[in-house]
Amino acid sequence: MQIPHFPEANHPLVKSLFHHSDNELVSLFQKHPDAGKYFTAIFCRYSPIVYTLIQHSARSPVQADYLFALTWKHIYYELGGFNLNQNQSASEGITLQNWLINMTAYCINEMEVPATEQINYSLKSTSPPLWCYVEQALDQLPPMLRLIVLMAQTFHWSETRIAAYLQAEGEAITPNEVAIFLQEGYRMLEDKLPADLRSIYLGEQLVLPPSQ
Repeated sequence: MQIPHFPEANHPLVKSLFHHSDNELVSLFQKHPDAGKYFTAIFCRYSPIVYTLIQHSARSPVQADYLFALTWKHIYYELGGFNLNQNQSASEGITLQNWLINMTAYCINEMEVPATEQINYSLKSTSPPLWCYVEQALDQLPPMLRLIVLMAQTFHWSETRIAAYLQAEGEAITPNEVAIFLQEGYRMLEDKLPADLRSIYLGEQLVLPPSQ
């Protein structure tokens, strides 16, 4: 399996951060949760190492890509509490690279990856940093909007089918109202993404994360 190339590495916002040390990037990521470029820069710097480790343990390229994305999602949430200075002052002197290798090993050993035919994920259409921030933005949507957006994008249901499902659940809603809710959901979702992340990724169509 070939290590994938990620076009975002060539984006000016990401390239402008290449001179920063690991410590600086982690600190900037933690201090600026409303920005997406710092995590994206860390991802671009270390994705080859993480993917190399994963591809040797996965049974298929599809499973490798999915585990790779899940691993970076786990890294994203754990990185907020990572203290590089504290770790470096410890006896072992843990570096960010070693920490990422440990996180990857944990995900390889602990995460259950579905069979290839059950995975609805494309690494080419949804880069892991985009997935992380879209999922975070989805969590901030009102429950009804989030449900409608997920049914439309993840399950590819029509407005009519979504309305029928919601009516069966006791919601008085028409297909036209579903269409209005969808547009509002997409607008809110984009608004909740960091502005720099929209600049990096949204020259292309916004892609939602797969169902889990």
